[in-house]
Amino acid sequence: MRKNTSPADGPDGFVYQCRLPLSSATLDLVSDLIRGHLKKIGSRWRKLPPGRIALIVLAVLRHDQRLSDMAGGNGVSATTVRRWLLEVIGLLAARAPRLDRALKKIARKGGVVGLLDGTLVRTRRRTGDENRPNYSGKHKARGLLFLAMTDERGNLVWISAAKPGRSSEVTTARHNKITAHLGEAGLGALTGLGFTGLDDDPDDPVIVTGRKATRGNPLTAAQKQANKLVSRERDE
Repeated sequence: MRKNTSPADGPDGFVYQCRLPLSSATLDLVSDLIRGHLKKIGSRWRKLPPGRIALIVLAVLRHDQRLSDMAGGNGVSATTVRRWLLEVIGLLAARAPRLDRALKKIARKGGVVGLLDGTLVRTRRRTGDENRPNYSGKHKARGLLFLAMTDERGNLVWISAAKPGRSSEVTTARHNKITAHLGEAGLGALTGLGFTGLDDDPDDPVIVTGRKATRGNPLTAAQKQANKLVSRERDE
């Protein structure tokens, strides 16, 4: 009797629809980036058109869909989806504004204050020693730390490169030399809770606010004005 060593066939997979909470402008932007990239590298053919590729990549980024699931539902391999994902991330990263240019843009429009805040984007657990740097004791979770800067109206003007989750916001701000760039751009103040002590030079014109006054360290008039601007924007 011949022994059957072939694996048992599993059930056929199901394909379901999913709605992305993103605007058509976002999809068009990513699609145009892919079209421009394909034209630049002289690629004449892809398994799917740029619009479908953009939709798949955005689904992975927005809903954290598994690559194999997205691949099976669109008739491509998981390796292909991964390549598309890394390709689009690189195209989007290339569009990110530099900090000095973003701050000078605020100054040209008459802005005097930059709003700074940090956020932890959670990630999966990594294996071995690579997992430890991404663990944030503050958030009790694993992830990557980003700093985001907006103008007085809350419009995003700059976001930092990813740092390990265990990094502090102040250290990340110093690594990006934010106060130096603020001074060069001519902005008068930097506001953001959690950034106390960022400006170490008392003679530096940049003012770090977002902290309470103490008996031995009262706020200056400029700091009070910056705090008023922040409170006003939050109320609006």
